[in-house]
Amino acid sequence: MASRPLESTMMHAPMTTQMIMNHGARIHGNSKIVTYNKPRLDNASYTDIFRRANQLACALQELGVETGDRVATLCWNHRAHMEAYLAVPGMGAVLHTLNLRLFPDQLEYIINHAEDKALIVDADLLHLLEPIASKLTSLKHLIIVDSDSDAGSSDIPLESHDYESLIGGRPSEFDWPELDETSAAVICYTSGTTGNPKGVVYSHRTIFVHSMASMGRDTFAIAQDDRVLLLPPMFHANAWGLPYTAWFAGADLILPRFNMKAADIRFLIEQERPTFTATVPTLINDLLHFHSESPIDMSCFRVLVSGGSPVAPALIEKVNNTWGIPVLQGWGMTETSPLCALSIPPRGTPPEEEAEWRAMAGRPVPGMMVRLSDEDGNRVPEDGESIGELQLRGPWVTGSYYKRPAPDSFTDDGWLRTGDMGTINEQGYVRITDRLKDVIKSGGEWISSVELEALLLKEPMVSEAAVVAIPDQRWEERPLALITLEDPGRQPDIAAIRQHLQQSVARFWVPENWCVVKEIPKTSVGKIDKKAIREAYKADQYNVIHCND
Repeated sequence: MASRPLESTMMHAPMTTQMIMNHGARIHGNSKIVTYNKPRLDNASYTDIFRRANQLACALQELGVETGDRVATLCWNHRAHMEAYLAVPGMGAVLHTLNLRLFPDQLEYIINHAEDKALIVDADLLHLLEPIASKLTSLKHLIIVDSDSDAGSSDIPLESHDYESLIGGRPSEFDWPELDETSAAVICYTSGTTGNPKGVVYSHRTIFVHSMASMGRDTFAIAQDDRVLLLPPMFHANAWGLPYTAWFAGADLILPRFNMKAADIRFLIEQERPTFTATVPTLINDLLHFHSESPIDMSCFRVLVSGGSPVAPALIEKVNNTWGIPVLQGWGMTETSPLCALSIPPRGTPPEEEAEWRAMAGRPVPGMMVRLSDEDGNRVPEDGESIGELQLRGPWVTGSYYKRPAPDSFTDDGWLRTGDMGTINEQGYVRITDRLKDVIKSGGEWISSVELEALLLKEPMVSEAAVVAIPDQRWEERPLALITLEDPGRQPDIAAIRQHLQQSVARFWVPENWCVVKEIPKTSVGKIDKKAIREAYKADQYNVIHCND
């Protein structure tokens, strides 16, 4: 007779955002949330925020928000937004963070697609809703933050409430329901550079384990003595998960609202002395330019994390030479909550070799699995040289999109197809070589736009660079290089740049088509928008310089 399998004796304690919320409030009640309401800095303790989150939950319940209902936010990074992060999923509803940089028709689509019932919106963002308000079929309540400001008036035909008046006088305790850890907590939509944005629904469990992973020593290492300057927008992929991670760890949060210019960030750094931030390469470059004119004391930081697009080795070296701060490159996407890989050098790496490792997408964080596949679905060797599509699997990776079949986005055995091309070496480190849709095939040979961009950024005269494929009658495709200049008033020496490139790459990689622009198009989340570049080229909007040997 077969013996019964041994069963665990462990309790089942659901891993939910409630546990994150309650732990932070009880253990770290004195930790701070600082909001930059220019010109003043407003301080609130975790205890204050938790009390107001209780009041918000009470108010939403009185408005008829029930378990599973979607409550949207159209807000900057500030205290009220953090209160919604806690209250909405904690009460069993689903938080839907709206990307305020989307086009009106995209906002209309995702509000209706998610069937949002209530919307918390900053007064100065009401104008984004006015063109689409009559088309929002499910929305019942508009809750306006800072409605007494000059921007607070609106003709939107919805039942409107002032945020402070709505939660004021409500009980500071809420009867939080028991939640299933696999139930929906947050829904985020992709930035939608091709077609309509796609919805990714995070469960309580995925947010919990993602937060735990982000606190790890070999990931972000967020701890109670950290002060996190939250530059990633809270409306995009949960601000890289940092609001929940920081709250769980008890770290102070510094919220800049919409004050994202270099001078404002410098003010926050000098006043609040953050130890950690995450941002995009464009903003790091802005800070470096500002520093050259008006030095910024960055000695408070232990690390700068950069994501959104590949970080050029030249930028990593420049940050280290300027401020002596390591840059940690992150790779991820909305579909991965978003943490996937970090460029932490292997144990025992000599300091002089660290930059090479930090220029990679990095190694998968604990819990994340990465593999390579060719276009026929066959595994590609992980030898650091063979290129394939990077595919992902893990406890905080989406397995589908909300109400939208996308079979091409997933393999038959359940792995997420990222659309990123790259390599994996013997130690498991990932290097991104290109987006699948951006890789250049010229004369039957592959050219990596990412590697060309990294080389161009080593040129002293180049500030930003983007490389895309354009049609070529002879070679099928050739690279077009767009650059912005460190000194816009100086005439660029394209021939000299080409000669430098020829010292590092095969001759056929070197672009003969160049364009000097004032600004390179970006997506709503700060990535280089190569689709917009290709469309502008097709529309003959660029003054292309042809340079051959």
